[in-house]
Amino acid sequence: MRVCVLISLILSFVLSLLPMLPAQAATFAPNENLVVQGIPDIPLSLVDNVKRYTEFRGAVMASWHPTQREMLISTRLCNIPQVHVVRSPLGARKQLTFFTEPPSGASYQPTQGNYFVFSKDVGGNEFSQNYRYDLATGDITLLTDGKSKNSRGVWSTRGDRMVYTSTRRTGKDTDFYIIDPQNPKSDRLFATVEGGGWGPLDWSPDDRKILALQYISVNESYLWLFDVQTGERTLLTPKTKKEPVAYESAIFSKDGKGLYVVSDRDSEFQRLAYVDLGSKRFTYLSDKIKWDVEDFDLSKDGKLLAFVTNEDGIGVLHILSTQTRQEKPVPKLPNGLIVGLKWHPNNRDLGFTLTSARSNADVYSLDVTTNQLQRWTESETGGINISNFSEAELIRWKSFDGKPISGFLYRPPKKFTGKRPVIIDIHGGPESQSRPVFLGRQNFYLNELGVALLFPNVRGSSGYGKTFLKLDNGYLREDSVKDIGALLDWIATQPDLDANRILVTGGSYGGYMSLAVATKYSDRIRGAINIVGISNFVSFLERTEGYRQDLRRVEYGDERDPKMREFLTQISPLTNADKITKPLFVIHGKNDPRVPLYEAEQIVATVQKNGIPVWYLMATDEGHGFAKKPNVDFQFYATVLFIQEFLLKGA
Repeated sequence: MRVCVLISLILSFVLSLLPMLPAQAATFAPNENLVVQGIPDIPLSLVDNVKRYTEFRGAVMASWHPTQREMLISTRLCNIPQVHVVRSPLGARKQLTFFTEPPSGASYQPTQGNYFVFSKDVGGNEFSQNYRYDLATGDITLLTDGKSKNSRGVWSTRGDRMVYTSTRRTGKDTDFYIIDPQNPKSDRLFATVEGGGWGPLDWSPDDRKILALQYISVNESYLWLFDVQTGERTLLTPKTKKEPVAYESAIFSKDGKGLYVVSDRDSEFQRLAYVDLGSKRFTYLSDKIKWDVEDFDLSKDGKLLAFVTNEDGIGVLHILSTQTRQEKPVPKLPNGLIVGLKWHPNNRDLGFTLTSARSNADVYSLDVTTNQLQRWTESETGGINISNFSEAELIRWKSFDGKPISGFLYRPPKKFTGKRPVIIDIHGGPESQSRPVFLGRQNFYLNELGVALLFPNVRGSSGYGKTFLKLDNGYLREDSVKDIGALLDWIATQPDLDANRILVTGGSYGGYMSLAVATKYSDRIRGAINIVGISNFVSFLERTEGYRQDLRRVEYGDERDPKMREFLTQISPLTNADKITKPLFVIHGKNDPRVPLYEAEQIVATVQKNGIPVWYLMATDEGHGFAKKPNVDFQFYATVLFIQEFLLKGA
């Protein structure tokens, strides 16, 4: 005891001799993987205020076990989403993988379930590799070449092989390979193709044929049958003299005599149909529903089809008898998204992931014999009561040419009075759609800052028919930007929204849109945030990964054509960067294969010459958007600071 007291006295004396150091500023430092320019120090007080909103978790269904009523899911307990097994509804989540990069697409071997196959890339580069995880030992085995871009693959009916695509031959063509995952040396090139839009969909019941999709654009795709023995291919859906047809997905019927497909053939919307392989006759199964069918799955006995329709952005579940072609009643689910439909081999349990404005993504199953809905995961919410979160309000406005445009508006709680500032958040794609989903940490803007959030679906968005989908193609590109101009006019007519305090943001194509709005309507916004966005269409098309180039040229135009090149250069934000007069925040991942880092670097360097604040955040271990929690957290802290500094200050 005396020795401890003596040591304490000596330490106190030594410390008293040290010079007094100035008090250190209470700030949060970026981690070693982040490059920061122009961003002020992040106060620790800000981090403390927002921390609860960074702790939301979600879970996504990955695969049913073939013989047990249990499943693989993906969820995050620490910094990275990992594969977990859940053995009963609301049962414990047992973590199986422990990587520094997020694994995806885990799928049980479909007859015994003694192992599963998953994919994983490095640093967000999207050059995914496939691996086998042996459940008995925990051993992990690489199945692909370790270098090229590989799809996860589709199981054969017998479960002894997978067919997948890989760019290993040319670096850009997605050729077909077949492998027995239990024997990596069995990997063989099955069929060569041209283009980066090919992918397998299903095996025939006798495993003699492989059904594949050739994707040209969001408006044009084709279905092919490959002979497994010879590799010979047969086109099932020839080109028509009318407008192109898009096939979203397809699977074999139980008897192998037909296909169930989702297609916009002879329709504005994607319809579910049965195609007789002998006569090639289409029989439409969802014709009465004037919305897109966006997901479907066939029960293992072939008797029931589950599908989801996208009805003004809201996912609606349907279950159809393949014998009577009549729908069965299903319980009403919350307004939101229903994704990843998967039938259990018992033919009664339908699994899926559900998310809504007041529910983070979680996994459910529906017993179709009793209509009982069971929840399998209940993800953490950071201790926040999310039952009172703002619900999405569907809004509409007319654009410059009279076309109706819609979006979803989230209003702050009523405790905030007066006209509220607005953040316009534009989706990527451009063939995507903003939907009424759980907003996660963005709820901080609503609940704590009193900022309204508005998610527009400008022309070119999916979900509103193929005519609307094509309204921004090629030389029509800037019409979608004008839709935002009309939205600014609409905001000015709303008594509770402040047209003088608007910030625009978006990711990928939405990043381009935020930059374009900043060039055209700089006098009507307070600032812009560009996340992994395109700043110059020409340099983007020349530098995006080879397997994507032709696919993107169909949407944006071919930069190799002199006239189109001139147009793309003319409308690019980089060309008009001198018109950006409000603060800009640019965020990008170094390993982005879609929109290369160069797009961020050039717009930052150019706008800095305007003498306005430019914040820049780059992650050396990320790709097309941040995925690792420490990076996502710092991005969020910096975004909150940007909002406080340029949208809210001086209000």
